[in-house]
Amino acid sequence: MTVASFFKRASRVLSSSNFLLLCTLSGGGVVAYSESQTGAERPSIDGSGPSKKKVVVLGTGWAATSFLKDLDASLYDVQVVSPRNYFAFTPLLPSVTCGTVEARSIVEPVRNIIKKRKGEINFWEAECVKIDSSNKKVFCRSNIDNLVGSGEFSLDYDFLVVAVGAQVNTFNTPGVKENCHFLKDVEDAQKIRLSVIDCFEKAVLPSITDEERRSILHFVVVGGGPTGVEFAAELHDYVLEDLIKLYPTAKDKVKITLIQSGDHILNMFDERISSFAEQKFTRDGIEVETGCRVVGVNDKVITMKAKSTGDICSVPHGLVVWSTGISTLPVIRDFMKEIGQAERHVLATNEWLRVKGCEEVYAIGDCSSITQRKIMDDITAIFEAADKNKSGTLTIEEFQEVMDDIILRYPQVEHYLKQKHLRDFSTLWKDLQGNESKEIDVEAFKLALSHADSQVKSLPATAQVAAQQGAYLARCFNHRDHAEEHPEGPRRFSGSGHHKFVPFRYKHFGQFAPLGGEQAAAELPGDWVSMGHSTQWLWYSVYASKQVSWRTRVLVMSDWTRRFIFGRDSSGV
Repeated sequence: MTVASFFKRASRVLSSSNFLLLCTLSGGGVVAYSESQTGAERPSIDGSGPSKKKVVVLGTGWAATSFLKDLDASLYDVQVVSPRNYFAFTPLLPSVTCGTVEARSIVEPVRNIIKKRKGEINFWEAECVKIDSSNKKVFCRSNIDNLVGSGEFSLDYDFLVVAVGAQVNTFNTPGVKENCHFLKDVEDAQKIRLSVIDCFEKAVLPSITDEERRSILHFVVVGGGPTGVEFAAELHDYVLEDLIKLYPTAKDKVKITLIQSGDHILNMFDERISSFAEQKFTRDGIEVETGCRVVGVNDKVITMKAKSTGDICSVPHGLVVWSTGISTLPVIRDFMKEIGQAERHVLATNEWLRVKGCEEVYAIGDCSSITQRKIMDDITAIFEAADKNKSGTLTIEEFQEVMDDIILRYPQVEHYLKQKHLRDFSTLWKDLQGNESKEIDVEAFKLALSHADSQVKSLPATAQVAAQQGAYLARCFNHRDHAEEHPEGPRRFSGSGHHKFVPFRYKHFGQFAPLGGEQAAAELPGDWVSMGHSTQWLWYSVYASKQVSWRTRVLVMSDWTRRFIFGRDSSGV
């Protein structure tokens, strides 16, 4: 066959179907490609296949991004809706407020993330305004200004993953929304950074008196949790290392106050860390007001009430940062009313992250909370399942056969054994005289496990929890078809068979609290507490490794290096 006849025949093939040709002629390569011209084989505009289930994901935070990164998108028609087209590494937001790290260094465009996934994922920059679970539909609205045409649309779904996060909780304190800064998003951190610079610029004006200067340079942080403490530490370093050199007349006028309603700051950490942080702040000149509740804020003063004495005092301020916890978004509150959860503070899910009272809707991250089923609710069913010979009593061997399933289904049992320092399950069988019984009846069985439910605890609203929930749910979606035929979860004590999946189990890898001055505190697994300069370098390495991409990893490390060499930038941009 001649070369001319070969291409003539190949062109006829290419005109009728998809074709990829690679051949070698005279040592060179030829690649030919053509799309099918038949409408039946052409993919639809939204990328959905006729047999694929539609998965709609609301949000681009820690939970949603973790879910999208691990999901096999080739199995589903995936659509993502979020008012922000980026993922932000929120643990570094306090660093952004003072220019230690630039805002763009901690954000990664969502489209960069999803384009690397297997399969096609569509992203829509819009806000979900309503969830209609009865019709399996979500209603969305674009927040982009100057749109041509309507920015409202709706999406149908087979599975809905709600990961919209939460908003700042003001506790309905008067004046907070109007006169305080929040630290929840990148935009919040950028506003705080500009406001800090504005305070110093205004304070050095020749028309400002010393009393006014002290008021302008009084920075108040409300909330003694990790975010509030880290911001106070970052601000102290910023002032001490950079701003005082640029504004020498403000040197003795700056004051930082941290207000905490509880008895100690960082009260979710080990007591040793809380004490270390308070002592360090005292040495650094950061005033810590514990046992105080803010009752009002205006543009000039903040009003506090002492919980112990009831005394009320007002102090002038130049800037207030409010960091006191989170509350539910309006769209989630409306959804909770629709599904009968109006009395709750957050969406309730089961141990498999499915929203209670709602089929095929899952909630992960700060907008939800897992409701762990209590073992005492199923204790009779568990006993009957273990009592195979229906004798009315259990032997240790019979109990051991179901114990693995009990641990998987009710993790509080394992926590209870660890808390009581019980070596194995046989210690649960000891009678009141201290002798091991060979068999126990249902009442003794109930007594042995009656205190296990005291170990049921709610998970904290942290990035670590959200990321693990997203990864877990993605794995469940990836193995959904396989689990239908080969369930991998624990046995159903109240019915037959097994659960399709193992319930979600959170694994705590520790937590950090940067305290300024190149010092940090860490609470790590195994009851290990570390504090000081070496812990700060551990913080650097962990946070660099946890970046979502190599691009942000390089940018963050370069920002840290720049700060060490040149200091922080104080430009008002």
